[in-house]
Amino acid sequence: MSSLNKNTFIRSLMFYLPTLFLFLSVLNEIDFNYLEIEYFSFNFVYILIFYWTLKNPHYLSYGSIFIAGLVNDVVTGLPIGISSLCYLLICAVTAYLRNITLTPNFMNDWLSLLFTILLVNSIQVMSLDLIFSIDVNYMRYSINSGFTFVFYPLFLFLFNNLEKKIKTQKND
Repeated sequence: MSSLNKNTFIRSLMFYLPTLFLFLSVLNEIDFNYLEIEYFSFNFVYILIFYWTLKNPHYLSYGSIFIAGLVNDVVTGLPIGISSLCYLLICAVTAYLRNITLTPNFMNDWLSLLFTILLVNSIQVMSLDLIFSIDVNYMRYSINSGFTFVFYPLFLFLFNNLEKKIKTQKND
């Protein structure tokens, strides 16, 4: 009987693993600031939200994405709601892509990620600069967008393997 409960716990843990990754990444603000590499940063949260809401939106709910955006704003010191708006905009783009796509294709997804990153970052930069009068480092946003785009295939591979493990746990 204890193995049955343990197996159920592992199944539910695996199901909520993308949400756990989301909250851990917004709490830690993963962008390699601690390594003091000046021109290297990528936005893991954008990749995570883009992948899971495009491929299988059952693992990340829009409510948890919204709350993660609020947490990110508190951790990074941005005005409340900016990150939530950006994260939900990524969700809107992926929902549109999911509805118009007949057959998933890596290159289409990758180019769609580039469009999404550029759209979200431009809205974030304009709102921070024009509305809130916060000094924005445009070079940092450009470098971050580039590295986020470049690292998507690596995380696509990792998340595909994780999704296979989640599905096998679910079917056992």
